Amino acid sequence: MRTGDVDILIVPGWSNAGPDHWQSRWERNLKTARRIEQDDWNAPDKDRWVGRVLEAVATSARPVVLVGHSLGVATIVHAAGKLPRGSVAGAFLVAPADVDNMDAWPRHDNESLAAAIGRFGPIPLEPLAFPSRLIASSSDPYCSPDRAQQLGAAWGSDVSVIANAGHIDAQSGHGPWPEGLLSFGVFLRQLG
Repeated sequence: MRTGDVDILIVPGWSNAGPDHWQSRWERNLKTARRIEQDDWNAPDKDRWVGRVLEAVATSARPVVLVGHSLGVATIVHAAGKLPRGSVAGAFLVAPADVDNMDAWPRHDNESLAAAIGRFGPIPLEPLAFPSRLIASSSDPYCSPDRAQQLGAAWGSDVSVIANAGHIDAQSGHGPWPEGLLSFGVFLRQLG
């Protein structure tokens, strides 16, 4: 598959992906990419976020490839079991937020935000009904490399852990992220 053969649905995490984030760049530069919008990016609601994924997949004209980052990965995994079989060609999952182990995250003073994010747990550990690629970082403050490997194995994902990439976002120097785009292209070719 090529990018023109699929609907690329971008699923950002908490606070959305800013203009310099690789997801925003992909949305601007890949003609079949579009962001799944949420009502409130700063007050995540699991059921609403999952519902938006289900709506976007249902209204897509081409095979769907989901591209999630951080809490967007948890959103995709929660939606996966509710999606009609065959409606998603694959998922490209980057820097999952380990909502089951928030004690290890950097400290947040916003208790209501922490409670909202916590409602995304427990993370489903069933195999996904579509091929997936999980890319994690050895220095992600929101998910340890061991936990990323564990999640990827449970989901049946092809897992890569890159060294010292932080949360794989603009703040960690992954705005353009050309290696990610290359990996995404390889993943699409593997889908057929």
